[in-house]
Amino acid sequence: MGTRKGAFILTSDGKREKWDISGPHFAGWEIWHVKGSPIDPQRLYVSQCSGWFGQMIQRSNDGGKTFEPVGNKFVYDGVPGTHQWYDGTPHPWEFKRVWHLEPSLTELDTVYAGVEDAAMFKSTDGGMNWNELSGLRGHGTGSQWAPGAGGMGLHTILIDPTNPKRMYIAISAAGAFRTDDAGVTWKPINKGLNSLHIPDPVAEVGHCVHRLALHKSKPERVFMQKHWDVLRTDNAGELWTDIGGNLPTDFGFVIDVHAHEPETVYVIPIKSDSEHYPLDGKLRVYRSKSGGNEWEALTKGLPQSDCYVNILREAMAVDSMESCGVYFGTTGGQVYASPDSGDTWNAIVRDLPAVLSVEVQTLP
Repeated sequence: MGTRKGAFILTSDGKREKWDISGPHFAGWEIWHVKGSPIDPQRLYVSQCSGWFGQMIQRSNDGGKTFEPVGNKFVYDGVPGTHQWYDGTPHPWEFKRVWHLEPSLTELDTVYAGVEDAAMFKSTDGGMNWNELSGLRGHGTGSQWAPGAGGMGLHTILIDPTNPKRMYIAISAAGAFRTDDAGVTWKPINKGLNSLHIPDPVAEVGHCVHRLALHKSKPERVFMQKHWDVLRTDNAGELWTDIGGNLPTDFGFVIDVHAHEPETVYVIPIKSDSEHYPLDGKLRVYRSKSGGNEWEALTKGLPQSDCYVNILREAMAVDSMESCGVYFGTTGGQVYASPDSGDTWNAIVRDLPAVLSVEVQTLP
């Protein structure tokens, strides 16, 4: 997992009762994302960033026992132009940090990176060299993109497990996009979104999408947590439908899908876009077993009073064990785990720095 002051690796056996903690790795650095390869779980990629030393990518080939810095030169394809700043004025593209690393599902040395400002890169040599997939920013709508409160980060990359040429990405605050040709061209997929905080609430781009998630058995069905609204598409983003149903609030950052049940989805509602903490100080995960609309609060083992933490957009993950485990980290430094699909929860570690991202790898 990535935190504000280093990376931590938590390991357990199949019972998921006792956890060993390794870290902090890269102590003092902001670790935006740690992600393992689905082909070789010993291959890990780390995005670390510092206001003093800039951005760096680290790689491990032994499950995090050792790391080495890999290529940190990101070669832009020279796409000209600007994006829109908060006040609507033009702002030149910048390179600030790597928000997300997504290893290929089929090629060990291929990995994708989503960066701020809103660009996507690809490496085919294990992270040594990076080249921009410039069709995204060259789409023509870039001048209408604007940063969200946390910056204009490309924070979500989903690869269709049945078609590696199809990928979904999300940018705050530009919206969701899809490629069907491995990143050569991109299509905005925001029809059905309604964002009252932008000049045109149903615009083609400009929506603040917080997170996307899909299940490998139904990759054309994608779930979305937006700045406000929880939504679902059943046709690869051609049209989105609101599934907030009986949620107490539909603002939040995380969303994820059960490993074995494509209709079971999880969110953690936050009070509002100005009050980033659970309603009434009660930390509750909400689960729908019907693909949305009907939600149940999961509270057993979670604090139900005086809890005012936030859960950031990359801070939830699920494992692939037979009894699906669900995990999330908080800005208060706790990591909660459920070994039974959300029925019960336990804090497997406390008092870490604020958690930025959580990923889970099931080892052989």
